[in-house]
Amino acid sequence: MLTNIMYVTINVTDQDRALEFYTAGLGLEKRIDFPGPEGRFLTVGVPESPVQIILWRQAAGSGQPVNGGQPGTVVLESDDLRKDFEILRERGVTFTQPEPEDYPFGIRIEATDPDGNRISLRQPPKP
Repeated sequence: MLTNIMYVTINVTDQDRALEFYTAGLGLEKRIDFPGPEGRFLTVGVPESPVQIILWRQAAGSGQPVNGGQPGTVVLESDDLRKDFEILRERGVTFTQPEPEDYPFGIRIEATDPDGNRISLRQPPKP
């Protein structure tokens, strides 16, 4: 029986630049940085969460985002999205909208990493 999500992968063109975005920009922590035989194995994660994001090196193609422009490659949850939005914007994180939006399922906004991958930021509705 499956018990956990261990890793998700985001393809990036420059692992050091991506590491800077995900740690200094979004505030995630670096977990693993290993020069493996198939390439550098680099992961980040939300503090206290077991799930890790692999920042996997892949060459960009034809000027398109590495993920092909798919929205919401990764969804990160916040307990105060409007506050976190202000902090992340001050750190230079780029968002697809000027402000978070209210929805029946909570609050959301999407950020983009340096390779054009979209990171969905969500806050569940208050009970």
